[in-house]
Amino acid sequence: MEQRPFLPGPAARTIVTTVLLWTAISALGALQTYSDNLRSGVASHYPGLLVTWFIEYGVPLIVLSAGLSMVLARWPALIARPRNVVALFVGLVLVFQPAQWLYMAWLRGYLHISSLDDARQLLMKMLLVGWFSTTGTFAAILAISYWRQAKERELAWQRSQTDMLNLRLALEEQRMLALRAQLEPHFLFNALNAISALVRGGDKTLALGGIGRLSDLLRYALSASGRNMATVADELRFVHDYLDLQRLRYGPRLQVHIEGAGDLLHEVECPPLLLQPLIENSLKHGCAPGEDALHLTVEARRENGWFILDFADDGNANGNGGPGLGVGLQNLEQRLVRFAGTKARLEAGPRERGFNVRLKWPVDEEAK
Repeated sequence: MEQRPFLPGPAARTIVTTVLLWTAISALGALQTYSDNLRSGVASHYPGLLVTWFIEYGVPLIVLSAGLSMVLARWPALIARPRNVVALFVGLVLVFQPAQWLYMAWLRGYLHISSLDDARQLLMKMLLVGWFSTTGTFAAILAISYWRQAKERELAWQRSQTDMLNLRLALEEQRMLALRAQLEPHFLFNALNAISALVRGGDKTLALGGIGRLSDLLRYALSASGRNMATVADELRFVHDYLDLQRLRYGPRLQVHIEGAGDLLHEVECPPLLLQPLIENSLKHGCAPGEDALHLTVEARRENGWFILDFADDGNANGNGGPGLGVGLQNLEQRLVRFAGTKARLEAGPRERGFNVRLKWPVDEEAK
């Protein structure tokens, strides 16, 4: 079990402070005595009075402060309960106070006792000495010890909060990495499937063009995997290129309409690869062979401090968004909340034919 050092730093600082304090008190007391002697016409010497004051009053209380500070620093449980404090004070009265009286009586030459009357007079003199200063010193050391313990508890609480925050950040980072690990291979497989369909169809020219587009898309996806944010303009450009790749496979059956807010999109940040899972789901469940054309609509706009991305398709007649909806709407919403805060929202639901998804998050300070 770890042992506390015999003289911890805070206790040492308390002792030094006490020495300085009682030196100052002794200097003031000696000055007051010197002034009284001058008014009374009694010859006196200030340095001698200062030494007397320091030895008689300062030294015992410095010893008390040092001992009490070391004891409480080493065993703080001694003042954990009120009854312990009372017991400690009673012990102080029974042990220290008589020792202080005897010390001062010895310095003043009062220990020459020849009768019970001398003893009684000595006791009466000593009963008037040291009570206030001893009690005040005890109270001061006690208050300092309580303050130090409270400060240590506060620092421990702050450390625990910091450790918990670091742990939560580490967990969030791991969850984000898990989402990326889930998302990026999924994107790659879907893109390769599009190229494979062209190769199987024997259209080498389109296949080669698709490989070139795939290279550009992979470059963006790899770049996005190393950062936590992108701009909406980059994301929409990626979506446009990805759909061009898919259009090589699906031809004119894939109809895409993207509306944005112009240069404003370069100023708005978002998580990378935000819309790609929704597009994959629409292609998987809404553009099967033999079905009608699939219309995809992406609209971006800024409204009352919020940025809104609306995504819609008309290719899933049963209106359930398809099994699983890619990596899942829940994961998509989690990514958005981690990026933009708890006010970020994902709203999704079927329509008469197809599926709608709205992503919105605050971009102005007032909205946040």
